[in-house]
Amino acid sequence: MSIEEHDVPPVGEEIHLPGPSLLPLLSALAITAMVIGTTISWYLSIAGLILFVVTTVRWIRDTSRDIDELPEDHH
Repeated sequence: MSIEEHDVPPVGEEIHLPGPSLLPLLSALAITAMVIGTTISWYLSIAGLILFVVTTVRWIRDTSRDIDELPEDHH
């Protein structure tokens, strides 16, 4: 029997992977700025904190949007 003669089962569940993003890198830089800013300058810590909050909010929104785009039976 050849491969064409066998019934091929349907493809299983599709694997969802998030797209590429700079948000993890920016979050890491923000945390680094906060830590270094505690010894160098409080302004650097405040800038790092603001960047961290912005990247975290963006990251959560992107993840939420990705979850909403999944098929209904995946929830």
